[in-house]
Amino acid sequence: MSDKTESPRQKPLPFRETAIEDLTAQLAPNQRVIGIDLGDKTIGLALSDVRLGIASALKTLIRKKFSDDAAALLRLVDEFDVGALVIGLPLNMDGSSGPRVQATRAFARNITALRPLPVVFWDERMSTMAAERTLIAADLSRAKRAAVIDATAAAYILQGALDRLRRLGAGP
Repeated sequence: MSDKTESPRQKPLPFRETAIEDLTAQLAPNQRVIGIDLGDKTIGLALSDVRLGIASALKTLIRKKFSDDAAALLRLVDEFDVGALVIGLPLNMDGSSGPRVQATRAFARNITALRPLPVVFWDERMSTMAAERTLIAADLSRAKRAAVIDATAAAYILQGALDRLRRLGAGP
């Protein structure tokens, strides 16, 4: 028998949703949060400031295969010192869950298997419509709106979560 004791293989932590109220306690000082509007063809991304007060549209990724999407997202996580994700949850208008909610939760599970980040799900109903109204009010052409709508929707989702943090007094 060997003198060495082998440590059991560590399993990755199971995915666990973080409540918005607990988010700031899980962030290091000056870490940012990325907001995600997950679509079938694109992923809209938004970024918070370090004070967790303002969400700005960051970019839109064209979806490829998961490994490519994950690599692009995690590069941004590293580049901007992101400590958590706020992912839009595409609930049905009556509040029920459908296949898109399952796909969104699966995406979150798969990302956090690669990088254990806190994930907050945020109701995204009407976010694209609100983003569209904002872009129309800014007098953007249809082509320009199409180029930024997903990142703008992600900013709308993230701003909602940041506003909730502020109302809770849970900011940094």
